[in-house]
Amino acid sequence: MKVIAAYLLAVLGGNSSPSALDLKNILGSVGVDAEEDLIQLLLTEVKGKDFAEIIASGREKLSAVPSGGGAVAVAAAPAAEAGGAAPAEAKEEKKEEAKDESDDDLGFSLFD
Repeated sequence: MKVIAAYLLAVLGGNSSPSALDLKNILGSVGVDAEEDLIQLLLTEVKGKDFAEIIASGREKLSAVPSGGGAVAVAAAPAAEAGGAAPAEAKEEKKEEAKDESDDDLGFSLFD
């Protein structure tokens, strides 16, 4: 990821075709040792490709990846099936938690 970030910084900085030395200089400026094999792998993968095309391709691939949100629907489903009884129970639990968190039952206060 460090090498990819350095590549992106170089391209966004105006260098449309960064070299291994460019990436090493970027990484070195923040105290990171560059791994030559990773730099060479990245440069061979992106050689001859347009930066905008690389980003567009990545966006397409990421659009197919689930990004969560299903847990909310799953948690809401039992409440709906119970006929509304679950929200009332949740409110009661919250009230009990607030009561338990009070320091009244400890017998002292920090500001007495």
